[in-house]
Amino acid sequence: MLKYFLPNQHAKSIFEITPESLLQKGVKGIITDLDNTLVEWDRPLATPELVRWFEQMKASGIQVTIVSNNNEKRVKAFAEPLKIPFIFEARKPLTRAFQQAIRDMKLKKEEVVVIGDQLLTDIFGGNLLGLHTILVVPVSETDGWVTRINRKIERRILDVMRKKGMIHWEG
Repeated sequence: MLKYFLPNQHAKSIFEITPESLLQKGVKGIITDLDNTLVEWDRPLATPELVRWFEQMKASGIQVTIVSNNNEKRVKAFAEPLKIPFIFEARKPLTRAFQQAIRDMKLKKEEVVVIGDQLLTDIFGGNLLGLHTILVVPVSETDGWVTRINRKIERRILDVMRKKGMIHWEG
Protein backbone atom coordinates (compact mmCIF):
# COMPACT_ATOMS: atom_id res chain seq x y z
CA MET A 1 0.00 0.00 0.00
CA LEU A 2 2.82 2.42 0.83
CA LYS A 3 4.10 2.27 -2.75
CA TYR A 4 1.04 4.25 -3.89
CA PHE A 5 2.23 7.21 -1.80
CA LEU A 6 5.83 7.02 -2.98
CA PRO A 7 6.69 9.59 -5.65
CA ASN A 8 8.98 8.59 -8.51
CA GLN A 9 10.91 11.81 -8.02
CA HIS A 10 11.32 14.63 -5.50
CA ALA A 11 12.17 18.28 -6.20
CA LYS A 12 12.61 21.27 -3.94
CA SER A 13 10.46 23.33 -6.29
CA ILE A 14 8.79 23.34 -9.68
CA PHE A 15 11.79 25.31 -10.97
CA GLU A 16 14.09 22.29 -10.55
CA ILE A 17 11.98 20.53 -13.18
CA THR A 18 13.36 21.54 -16.56
CA PRO A 19 12.08 20.92 -20.09
CA GLU A 20 15.39 19.18 -20.87
CA SER A 21 15.03 16.69 -18.01
CA LEU A 22 11.43 15.93 -19.01
CA LEU A 23 12.18 15.55 -22.72
CA GLN A 24 14.97 13.06 -21.88
CA LYS A 25 12.28 10.91 -20.25
CA GLY A 26 9.97 11.23 -23.28
CA VAL A 27 7.59 13.54 -21.42
CA LYS A 28 5.26 15.64 -23.57
CA GLY A 29 2.74 16.68 -20.92
CA ILE A 30 2.54 17.85 -17.32
CA ILE A 31 -0.42 17.57 -15.00
CA THR A 32 0.29 19.97 -12.17
CA ASP A 33 -1.46 20.91 -8.99
CA LEU A 34 -1.98 24.63 -8.34
CA ASP A 35 -2.01 25.60 -4.67
CA ASN A 36 1.33 25.26 -2.86
CA THR A 37 2.80 23.55 -5.94
CA LEU A 38 2.92 26.46 -8.39
CA VAL A 39 2.22 29.34 -6.01
CA GLU A 40 1.13 29.87 -2.42
CA TRP A 41 -2.48 28.78 -1.87
CA ASP A 42 -3.48 32.39 -1.19
CA ARG A 43 -1.57 34.02 -4.12
CA PRO A 44 -4.07 34.82 -6.91
CA LEU A 45 -1.68 35.07 -9.90
CA ALA A 46 1.52 33.53 -11.24
CA THR A 47 4.86 35.06 -10.34
CA PRO A 48 7.11 36.33 -13.17
CA GLU A 49 9.45 33.36 -12.55
CA LEU A 50 6.53 30.93 -12.91
CA VAL A 51 5.35 32.64 -16.11
CA ARG A 52 8.86 32.09 -17.54
CA TRP A 53 8.72 28.40 -16.46
CA PHE A 54 5.43 27.92 -18.32
CA GLU A 55 6.87 29.69 -21.39
CA GLN A 56 9.93 27.38 -21.35
CA MET A 57 7.70 24.32 -21.22
CA LYS A 58 5.54 25.58 -24.09
CA ALA A 59 8.60 26.53 -26.17
CA SER A 60 9.90 22.98 -25.68
CA GLY A 61 6.63 21.45 -26.86
CA ILE A 62 5.55 20.31 -23.40
CA GLN A 63 1.85 20.80 -22.64
CA VAL A 64 0.75 21.78 -19.14
CA THR A 65 -2.67 21.23 -17.59
CA ILE A 66 -3.55 22.42 -14.09
CA VAL A 67 -5.61 19.88 -12.14
CA SER A 68 -6.81 21.28 -8.83
CA ASN A 69 -9.25 20.31 -6.12
CA ASN A 70 -10.00 24.01 -5.65
CA ASN A 71 -13.12 25.74 -7.00
CA GLU A 72 -13.67 27.11 -10.51
CA LYS A 73 -13.29 30.77 -9.52
CA ARG A 74 -9.83 30.23 -8.00
CA VAL A 75 -8.43 27.96 -10.71
CA LYS A 76 -9.91 29.89 -13.65
CA ALA A 77 -8.63 33.25 -12.33
CA PHE A 78 -5.11 31.79 -12.13
CA ALA A 79 -5.04 29.72 -15.34
CA GLU A 80 -6.93 31.86 -17.88
CA PRO A 81 -4.47 34.81 -18.00
CA LEU A 82 -1.73 32.24 -18.72
CA LYS A 83 -3.86 30.48 -21.36
CA ILE A 84 -3.28 27.17 -19.57
CA PRO A 85 -5.97 24.48 -19.65
CA PHE A 86 -7.34 23.53 -16.24
CA ILE A 87 -9.64 21.18 -14.40
CA PHE A 88 -11.18 22.41 -11.14
CA GLU A 89 -12.90 20.49 -8.34
CA ALA A 90 -10.87 17.50 -9.53
CA ARG A 91 -11.58 15.35 -6.47
CA LYS A 92 -8.01 14.04 -6.40
CA PRO A 93 -6.90 11.34 -5.63
CA LEU A 94 -9.76 10.01 -7.75
CA THR A 95 -8.34 9.43 -11.22
CA ARG A 96 -11.10 10.88 -13.42
CA ALA A 97 -9.52 14.36 -13.69
CA PHE A 98 -6.07 12.91 -14.42
CA GLN A 99 -7.55 10.76 -17.20
CA GLN A 100 -9.44 13.78 -18.59
CA ALA A 101 -6.24 15.86 -18.68
CA ILE A 102 -4.38 13.10 -20.53
CA ARG A 103 -7.21 12.81 -23.07
CA ASP A 104 -7.37 16.59 -23.53
CA MET A 105 -3.61 16.73 -24.19
CA LYS A 106 -4.00 13.77 -26.61
CA LEU A 107 -1.08 11.96 -24.99
CA LYS A 108 -0.33 8.49 -23.68
CA LYS A 109 0.06 8.11 -19.94
CA GLU A 110 3.74 7.19 -20.46
CA GLU A 111 4.24 10.72 -21.87
CA VAL A 112 2.79 12.52 -18.84
CA VAL A 113 4.12 13.44 -15.39
CA VAL A 114 2.14 14.56 -12.36
CA ILE A 115 3.65 17.32 -10.22
CA GLY A 116 2.22 18.16 -6.82
CA ASP A 117 2.95 18.99 -3.20
CA GLN A 118 0.67 16.43 -1.54
CA LEU A 119 1.09 12.67 -1.18
CA LEU A 120 -2.59 12.04 -0.44
CA THR A 121 -3.95 13.78 -3.54
CA ASP A 122 -1.40 14.40 -6.30
CA ILE A 123 1.05 11.54 -5.79
CA PHE A 124 -1.52 8.91 -4.75
CA GLY A 125 -3.83 9.82 -7.66
CA GLY A 126 -1.01 9.84 -10.22
CA ASN A 127 0.39 6.56 -8.92
CA LEU A 128 -3.03 4.88 -9.08
CA LEU A 129 -2.92 5.48 -12.85
CA GLY A 130 0.72 4.45 -13.19
CA LEU A 131 1.90 7.95 -14.06
CA HIS A 132 5.38 9.30 -13.26
CA THR A 133 4.92 11.39 -10.10
CA ILE A 134 7.07 14.25 -8.83
CA LEU A 135 6.61 15.53 -5.28
CA VAL A 136 7.64 19.15 -4.70
CA VAL A 137 8.14 20.92 -1.40
CA PRO A 138 5.11 23.16 -0.70
CA VAL A 139 5.84 26.79 -1.62
CA SER A 140 4.07 28.04 1.51
CA GLU A 141 4.32 26.89 5.10
CA THR A 142 0.64 27.64 5.63
CA ASP A 143 -2.27 25.64 4.24
CA GLY A 144 -6.03 25.67 4.08
CA TRP A 145 -7.72 23.62 6.83
CA VAL A 146 -8.30 20.43 4.78
CA THR A 147 -4.68 20.43 3.65
CA ARG A 148 -3.49 20.86 7.26
CA ILE A 149 -5.23 17.57 8.11
CA ASN A 150 -3.67 15.88 5.06
CA ARG A 151 -0.19 17.15 6.04
CA LYS A 152 -0.42 15.43 9.44
CA ILE A 153 -1.26 12.13 7.75
CA GLU A 154 1.49 12.70 5.16
CA ARG A 155 4.12 13.25 7.86
CA ARG A 156 3.26 9.85 9.36
CA ILE A 157 3.45 8.16 5.93
CA LEU A 158 6.80 9.85 5.19
CA ASP A 159 8.17 8.76 8.58
CA VAL A 160 7.24 5.14 7.87
CA MET A 161 8.75 5.31 4.36
CA ARG A 162 11.94 6.88 5.74
CA LYS A 163 12.27 4.16 8.41
CA LYS A 164 11.80 1.48 5.74
CA GLY A 165 14.51 3.09 3.60
CA MET A 166 12.05 3.95 0.81
CA ILE A 167 12.96 7.65 0.61
CA HIS A 168 16.27 9.43 0.82
CA TRP A 169 15.55 13.15 0.75
CA GLU A 170 14.99 15.58 3.60
CA GLY A 171 11.65 17.24 4.23
